[in-house]
Amino acid sequence: MMKPRNQVVQVGRFGGPDGLEVVDAPMPTPGPGEVRVRVLASGLEYTDVTIRRHLYPQTMRLRPPFVLGYDVVGEIDQLGDGVTGFRLGERVADMTVVGSNAAYRTLRAKDLTRMPTDVDPAEATTLILSWTTAYQLLHRTARVQRGQRVLVQGAAGAVGQALLTLGRMAGLELWGTARGEHAGIVRELGATPIDYQREDFTRVLPGGFDVVFDGVGEDDYRRSFAALRPGGLLCAYGYSANVQAERRLLSLLMWLVRVYVWRQVLGWLPGGKRLRLYSINLMRARHPAWFREDLERLFELLATGAIRPRVAGRISIDEVADAHRRLEAGSLAGKLVLCPDLEVPRAEAASATAPEAPLQVSRAQ
Repeated sequence: MMKPRNQVVQVGRFGGPDGLEVVDAPMPTPGPGEVRVRVLASGLEYTDVTIRRHLYPQTMRLRPPFVLGYDVVGEIDQLGDGVTGFRLGERVADMTVVGSNAAYRTLRAKDLTRMPTDVDPAEATTLILSWTTAYQLLHRTARVQRGQRVLVQGAAGAVGQALLTLGRMAGLELWGTARGEHAGIVRELGATPIDYQREDFTRVLPGGFDVVFDGVGEDDYRRSFAALRPGGLLCAYGYSANVQAERRLLSLLMWLVRVYVWRQVLGWLPGGKRLRLYSINLMRARHPAWFREDLERLFELLATGAIRPRVAGRISIDEVADAHRRLEAGSLAGKLVLCPDLEVPRAEAASATAPEAPLQVSRAQ
């Protein structure tokens, strides 16, 4: 029997995709309370680009080399001391922020979410960050009600598509901003498209929106705030416009501080409009049970066919640098997923028009 081999994708230096390295690594051994998993799938998200560029506040203290990989679906192949309730061969999921673009890794048992055996690991991986973010924005942060009028900024992105899909299931009336060429995506997902390059979304709906979800952060969210009705709610969860502008980390942190200060004075502004800042990691730290409950709910929807996240490509470990270039270029038909055991022909990996993934996504997370 061939001895298992561990390979990882690490950031050798901050900057462009050329700073990524595929290297051999020691096989990890689970400590007390940990399990080791053979990685079946790990997401490749635009957030990884911000981490690689040293523009992600949560990883600002990391220095190369370190392993990328925000989320993971794996099969348990070793149990550490004291682990109960899990068995060898069981499939589990976790959100790790870094470390999961690997063939094998260890995880804390208390953080794991069980995954149904009859779902595709690649599709399941797409739910961990983007779809859980969308679910919690809708049901934990905004607590939306059927019939509300909702605007999704960056509607063609991964979180945007999930917001539209889950928002439609919640009975919302939806609008979504996107480039004009992505109008079909927004319309197919049940929302009214708004070409943000040609239309003023602050004037689209007389009286304003009940809720605006904004992961773009252009103009410090001010135009999204202006699009709200009196008493409306702005949920801010990202800042992709600032990442695409390639700000340095210090200036990005100063921008986040400015947004936070702006949040403190909103309660004193006319109209009673509100702002809530959302972070999936902060939400998980405060309410760890919610993350597991919400991800399990999404896994159930996937298992029953109620949702079908788009997988644009299943990427082998040697193709991750090319995958990052595609992430930065945008216009992918769904989400890229690293499958370490897979040897994918480049022609297949490069295809962005597979029948299972007819839609495009933008650069947003």
